Amino acid sequence: MGFMPVKGGEALEFTPGPETARLLRDALGRFATGVTVVTVASDMGPVGITANSFTSVSLDPPLVLWCPARGSRRFAHFADAAHFSIHVLGADQMELSRRFASGPGTFDAIPETLSPEGVPCLPGVLARFDCALHAAHDGGDHSIVVGRVLRSALGDGAPLVFAGGGYGRFAAGP
Repeated sequence: MGFMPVKGGEALEFTPGPETARLLRDALGRFATGVTVVTVASDMGPVGITANSFTSVSLDPPLVLWCPARGSRRFAHFADAAHFSIHVLGADQMELSRRFASGPGTFDAIPETLSPEGVPCLPGVLARFDCALHAAHDGGDHSIVVGRVLRSALGDGAPLVFAGGGYGRFAAGP
């Protein structure tokens, strides 16, 4: 079946493939990530999507990346966007994450401001990165979108964390 227990039974070793897709998803879920909402201006108005595939790439020049799923109904809005904003969510913003994780991803009843490039910006987030598209690369069932950070905003609070298919909070160790 493409997998076998590692000596001692502490871990399960497997070869990624169609029959082990759930195991790969579970293994990837062991890595805790922060939660972001990426926003763009579109022909249907402001649109957002929840993403945990976000990371810094470079400080000089200032580059970040995120990876939208090609299977998302909102993919086209993000694949063609010259500008976008990435919002790092706080521990108290789980509902905001869920709102943009499914459904149309519109801003109904959510106040927003606009960046100088016309991108909708969410209020009260831990950090925001207003970006211009720097590069886009094929990433299998996702696209790898690299943005050049034009400006950033920084707030206070604890981050919202996602791991193992669920939300949580960061707890500093001793």
